[in-house]
Amino acid sequence: MADEHTGEGLLHSEDIAPALQLSTQAGWNQTEGDWQTLLDLAPKSCWAIEIDGKLVATTTLLGYGRRLGWIGMVLTNKEYQRRGLARRLLTTVLAQADDLGIETVKLDATEQGRPLYEKFGFRFEQEIERWSRTRDGAPRLPFRSNSEEVWRNSDAVVFGADRSPLLEKLAQRSPPVSQSHSYLFVRKGRVTAHLGPCVSKNAAAARSIIEQSIGDTGNWSWDLLPKNREAVAVARDLGFSPQRHLIRMVRGKDLRGNESAVYATAGFELG
Repeated sequence: MADEHTGEGLLHSEDIAPALQLSTQAGWNQTEGDWQTLLDLAPKSCWAIEIDGKLVATTTLLGYGRRLGWIGMVLTNKEYQRRGLARRLLTTVLAQADDLGIETVKLDATEQGRPLYEKFGFRFEQEIERWSRTRDGAPRLPFRSNSEEVWRNSDAVVFGADRSPLLEKLAQRSPPVSQSHSYLFVRKGRVTAHLGPCVSKNAAAARSIIEQSIGDTGNWSWDLLPKNREAVAVARDLGFSPQRHLIRMVRGKDLRGNESAVYATAGFELG
């Protein structure tokens, strides 16, 4: 191994294909479009390690202003695990977050990854779960949205930071649906369609907007905060069941939004 050439640097568009191979190897749901969205939003904080010209590890840092940074896509090729590559990239992105003056950094971690993150000063915030539903037929994604973009005025209060550049990107890929003061984004995934983010003032409105948008067909994934019991009830009533259990962790200042209004998050890599 001593003769291996190891290099660390920023991800670029030409790296999307090998990066997608990493997330696919891990069984994750990201598409090329998801990787491109991260690169478009954070071109100076998506990092990778190559060994002998082969991309073998990634980590991304998506900034929502100076209030919040989100770490995602912590991936290492199975053949190169247990060699400190994830630790190396985390050191890079956290130093970058500190240099940028980002007050709070969060991530969604597996139980296996939790000890590593705790060594970097992360602490438990709350649980987060991925729920899914399997139905015959192709998923039905909304083909148009209402003209009202209620998220522009209310999302930062609910989320806790300004993520409007992300929502604008997601809206370009698949227009959100809004109803009263509720809104829902959906997008295609590699394996399932992804529901979220979804913000709603009450359970009835959330149920209505989700049910109308996803229909009765297709395979769907839905990331929710189980402390929001109304979100859990809606998901269960619509035929979803929990599949993965993760831990939301935080480093720096505590930062919480109006989580009772969060019926679906944007995804583990986005917050």
